[in-house]
Amino acid sequence: MSSSDVNETTSAHPVGAAPARAERRAAGWGFFASELSVLFRRRRTQAMLAVLAAVPILIAVAIRLADGGGSGRGPAFLDRISQNGLFVGMTALVVSIPLFLPLTVGVVAGDSISGEASTGTLRYLLVSPVGRIRLLVVKFASAVVFCLAATLTVSLAGILAGAVLFPIGPVTLLSGDTVSVGEALLRALLIAGYVALGLLGLAAIGLFISTLTDAPVGAMAATVVVAILSQVLGQLSQTEFLHPFLLSYHWLDFADLLRQPIDWTSFGGNAGLQLAYVAVFGALAYARFATKDVLS
Repeated sequence: MSSSDVNETTSAHPVGAAPARAERRAAGWGFFASELSVLFRRRRTQAMLAVLAAVPILIAVAIRLADGGGSGRGPAFLDRISQNGLFVGMTALVVSIPLFLPLTVGVVAGDSISGEASTGTLRYLLVSPVGRIRLLVVKFASAVVFCLAATLTVSLAGILAGAVLFPIGPVTLLSGDTVSVGEALLRALLIAGYVALGLLGLAAIGLFISTLTDAPVGAMAATVVVAILSQVLGQLSQTEFLHPFLLSYHWLDFADLLRQPIDWTSFGGNAGLQLAYVAVFGALAYARFATKDVLS
């Protein structure tokens, strides 16, 4: 082999390039694991998850103390709880979706960048070999994990509370078909995933707002206000033309997952809408964060 061939081979595949890429990937996963550890070790996060877990427990205890009676009013599935405890988790999700879940997601997403800026740690993160894009991706990915953890907390706490206080058995779906306890549990987890998916757009909005300010409380509050405003607009007939584009449009459509066979239409619509919000507000977050002076 000639010296020119050696030079071409070396230039095409620089020595140490692959190990360097592997090292960067390992550093990225290490940063993500560290961010998750910090997030879930915070007392604030633990307190929010504890409050979410208390929602289905309180519902189950209230129904039990009322001798399992139902008035025919209240959240969906409420009257079915006394016959089957598996409905506690589903009812708790319906109760938590309008306020509790958006509130907790707003706190986590709104604090993602502004919290680092307010404590002065943001400049040190960017001085280390993290990079602004990677930092945004890791912060958003951590918020996504929290969305899933929050919905699973509500669902699993409801299932456990229902199992303790009420009988557990085959579930009659909205379509009239009956499924086993095992399949009902799988559908409950699928519903939790659906609800978590519906919160991704809010997490992206919170991330964007968090890049606009160094005051985390303001970013948290603004994110929660966006969620509430979306739901208010969704109830007004005057804004009906906006409804399909609202963040919360598909939040309560998981009833389609309780049919046989499963109707995936609302799931696909929910995913498409939330990914659109993630794309738009993710791009806005990067555009803002890429030009933000945090090192001076």
